[in-house]
Amino acid sequence: MVFSFLKGQFIDVIEWTDSSRNTMVHRFERYGNSIMFGAKLTVREGQMAVFIHEGQLADVFGPGLYMLETNNMPLMTALQHWDHGFNSPFKSEIYFVNTRRFAGLKWGTQNPVMLRDPEFGPLRLRAFGSYAIRVQDPVPFMREIVGTDGDFTQEKIAGQIRNIVVQKVSRVLAASGIPALDMAANTKDLSDVVTKAITPTLGEYGLDMPEFYIENISLPPEVEKVLDQRTSMGIVGDLNKFTQFSAAQAMQKAAEGGSDGGMGAGLGAGMGMGMGMAMAQGMGQQAATAPPPPPPAAEPMWHIAENGQTRGPFAQSTLRGQITRETLVWTEGQSGWLKAGDVPALAQLFAAMPPPPPPVG
Repeated sequence: MVFSFLKGQFIDVIEWTDSSRNTMVHRFERYGNSIMFGAKLTVREGQMAVFIHEGQLADVFGPGLYMLETNNMPLMTALQHWDHGFNSPFKSEIYFVNTRRFAGLKWGTQNPVMLRDPEFGPLRLRAFGSYAIRVQDPVPFMREIVGTDGDFTQEKIAGQIRNIVVQKVSRVLAASGIPALDMAANTKDLSDVVTKAITPTLGEYGLDMPEFYIENISLPPEVEKVLDQRTSMGIVGDLNKFTQFSAAQAMQKAAEGGSDGGMGAGLGAGMGMGMGMAMAQGMGQQAATAPPPPPPAAEPMWHIAENGQTRGPFAQSTLRGQITRETLVWTEGQSGWLKAGDVPALAQLFAAMPPPPPPVG
């Protein structure tokens, strides 16, 4: 009876099965009992067991079945200065760390991301997606995140991870240089860049992010509205032709749908007149907006050589009466001085000149 009572004060089987699906760390409850040397420790796949002795991190066990003895607890043995073969019970806190993936966690930009878009200029974007995390190294995770929390769930760290993700996403989107309209086709590359940027920070906490997805990148509603209008105009094309087409359709429906043939015909005629007026108005608008004729060509300028001196330049329209066929002239592009009568461009100046006056007497 006494032996059975004393044996009940010691724990000889240590294990944990998780049924919550969201617990990252679970402290094994001893209820004040000590652990017996030679007790069995079962660590299942997706788990690691961390021993904390007198407030210090000690031995870490991966998946497997262990007999708790001095030869497989080197750190605990060193901390307690146990001799080989020590057989007394001991007290230690045991934490089971869940190392499986915690997937389906959500992130999103609470405030818009400001960036300079190469097509639209300054722009605000929003983005959201999902990610997965897992514990890669339980020692820094226990030291930096969990502490003494014996029931640590993913909700307790999701907010902190979400803040890190949003910060990295904002920086990546702002520095990507990818036009907003092309980001949907580059979400895979952007996700890889964010994952690479976030890995060092998570590594300091003993965490890893095996999955990260950007599910949507959206423009502000007012920008989307303007973009939809721009797209609609591109689909409509020529507004005058679209108006004519719409009028023709309306006329056909009016003629076919009316039970009164006369009323339908009258309405069809009215629509036809309206369509004709629309066509005439469209033609008038096209005529009113016709481009102006090209400006007249610049008039050539001429220099005149007389008695060893030059005069000018003179516009060609002012040369009539100032020169004769024998007058030497020059203009830009001409190889040298020529007689005015030998220059084809000046032939019209002499076509209507009267002959020399008759002699006196």
